[in-house]
Amino acid sequence: MHIKNPMEWFFAQFAATAEIGNAHPADYFATPTEIAAAHGTPIVREIRFKDLTNALQAGVSDFAAARTDVVFLILIYPIMVAVIAAVDAQHALLPLLFPTASGFALIGPLFAVGLYEMSRQRELTGEENWLDTFRVIKSPQIGEITAMGLILIGLFFTWLAVAQAIFNATLGADAAATVTGFIAAVLTTPAGWAMIILGTLAGGLFATGVLAISVVTFPLLLDRHVSLATAIKTSLLAVQRNPVVLAQWGLIIAFGLLLGSIPCFLGLVIILPILGHATWHLYRRLVKPVR
Repeated sequence: MHIKNPMEWFFAQFAATAEIGNAHPADYFATPTEIAAAHGTPIVREIRFKDLTNALQAGVSDFAAARTDVVFLILIYPIMVAVIAAVDAQHALLPLLFPTASGFALIGPLFAVGLYEMSRQRELTGEENWLDTFRVIKSPQIGEITAMGLILIGLFFTWLAVAQAIFNATLGADAAATVTGFIAAVLTTPAGWAMIILGTLAGGLFATGVLAISVVTFPLLLDRHVSLATAIKTSLLAVQRNPVVLAQWGLIIAFGLLLGSIPCFLGLVIILPILGHATWHLYRRLVKPVR
């Protein structure tokens, strides 16, 4: 046994990719018997705050187990956010800079699907690799997963439209054209404070809605052969049965994303995979397994 050089590692990873591509979906997903057993409505359990901390600990463990594999994968996320932020920094789009960055939380569950699959594979096989993310494509539920992703993307752009409308109704044409001038107007004028308050309230509503419809939806779709409607219904039921605990989970996510955004979104390299893996383990605590 020896430490692989970069070329050996590269070819080893693509050998694994070929194995995944040639494998039958049943090798990685539910068997027909398991699918039949999973058709019933999922049973949602009540959880406590301790379950959140346990899920986070399990998320840290999954992140550590994947080592640089996960870091390599997750680098695309902060880069994407940084590019969006750079584009929004143009004067015409300056008011959408913060809504774009904060709105990333609305589509975060979609980008975390690969992380859920990595945690699922580690649970099944004891091993974890960033190539596990490609197994999502072979899922029998890929249509439902895609549809849910489109719903979140639609909510993201709706949020941007609402944020623009709030800006137009408050600062509007009076906003400064420079970054420093704009920040000063936001923080020191009544219109700026009105924009902050209205934007925070609207953003909170969007974030709460996304949490309610997605907290277990993607993991459930990966784990069982259920319809998208059933998955969303199960997610809503999870929130209904655990409103306080899942509100705390939402605050943890918000704080984590805020922390990860400093400086320049680089912290997301660590925060995103931990939260993604932890969400899978939270799903395991919320939804009773079929076997």
